[in-house]
Amino acid sequence: MDTEKMKQDLGGAVFDMGEINPYGQFFTGESYLKMLTTEGVGIGNVTFEPGCRNNWHIHHAKSGGGQILLVTGGRGYYQEWGKEARELHAGDVVSIPPEVKHWHGAANDSWFQHLAVEVPGEETSNEWLEAVSDEEYKRLR
Repeated sequence: MDTEKMKQDLGGAVFDMGEINPYGQFFTGESYLKMLTTEGVGIGNVTFEPGCRNNWHIHHAKSGGGQILLVTGGRGYYQEWGKEARELHAGDVVSIPPEVKHWHGAANDSWFQHLAVEVPGEETSNEWLEAVSDEEYKRLR
């Protein structure tokens, strides 16, 4: 891990990056997870090394649900199926409705960090799908 590059990209990170992500099998590259709370609303601090991204996935819910990303550092991307990727920077907020296929992760030259807020709902679940292909990812700026 290039600690100096991480500090430069993430600035004065507020939250601890945590341990290696236990959901790492659904990511390309290395990510870290620190759950900040699991009471009421689950909030996790997710840190991605440069080039790391999660697989396409869907947050299912009978009602309510979805996810909100609060970007805290670095440069990354969010993309919904069939749409162009959106570049993300500290201060950006992404509201992800339930039932939307999407992915998010770091740019290839920057660490990336966001808080993942799980929106409460009924009968919520997460469906992990295929990896974002290297070809798709390389098309990003």
